[in-house]
Amino acid sequence: MTTMYVDSWDPSYGAAFEGDGGDGPASPSTAQVETHHEVPDDQWAPIDPDRGARRPAVVLLVDGVRRNDALLWTREEDGTSYAGLAASYGAGVVRCDLANGVATLLPGARVGRGLFTASPSASDVQAGSVSYTVRRISGAGEVSKLPAAVQAPLTELEIEISSAAREDDDLLVVDGPLRSRRQLPRTVGYVKTQQRQYLSAQLTGVVTSLLPGRRTPLFKLGSMWGAWTWYLRLPGGSGAPWGGIVRLECSPDLTVEEAIELADVAAVTVPRFASSAYKDPRAPQNLIPIAGLERRLRGMLGDARVLHRALALSTADGRR
Repeated sequence: MTTMYVDSWDPSYGAAFEGDGGDGPASPSTAQVETHHEVPDDQWAPIDPDRGARRPAVVLLVDGVRRNDALLWTREEDGTSYAGLAASYGAGVVRCDLANGVATLLPGARVGRGLFTASPSASDVQAGSVSYTVRRISGAGEVSKLPAAVQAPLTELEIEISSAAREDDDLLVVDGPLRSRRQLPRTVGYVKTQQRQYLSAQLTGVVTSLLPGRRTPLFKLGSMWGAWTWYLRLPGGSGAPWGGIVRLECSPDLTVEEAIELADVAAVTVPRFASSAYKDPRAPQNLIPIAGLERRLRGMLGDARVLHRALALSTADGRR
């Protein structure tokens, strides 16, 4: 008899495991995957992390948020036009003192704003007291590609803010894949939504059989943004096969021994931050400090309606 589970995530956020046959985990990744480094493929099984792994005294969690404020269009002198996206984004760091059980939003959280467009003539837009700096993108500037352009300056902001917050022997957890942050020491990327299928059906069975606090063996991704990576199940999931499953990453430049050590440190540290369904609609994957940081950052972005109106007034004369 088929067993059914209710996904613990609020459906308005999609699903933690996006198996829709499109870009979800049912679609195999094109990345080269090497699964034999920690254990041979025929010995893959859930791993209890080394309980002797040294927990860091301080965990830093960095996250960013972004928001599309308005879609704009230019009218060029030659009669052509280009789309432009006015967007706001922000980043900050939460410092978690594990010894004293204290989490603090560090000063230095910042907001940036940009006008993303391929227009060769666009200039900065002043919307009331807020300025949107032009960030030119390559290509034809299709509307569908504009939101993705916001990620690069947001990542730059996250790196700048988190680098200033580092301490000796801390652990930095960045929300999302590492990508261009692979050079940061003692850092793991935290991927809470699974959108690609990296493993064979046999090895995927190891993922779905994980108990809370257990991880899979490491495997290596050979894509442009290569990484050591592994799956971990957090406590508090619904019991569904992928409930509470997250994927973590660390730098591919680490040796396999260094990556295993970092994976064990993360496995005995990250689960303590797992959220509960009554607190967060994306529980348990949306970590409690991250949820609080996101709320603070969204408040810093300002009122979307006010900014949209200010942008409309600023461009009403058609000279932008």
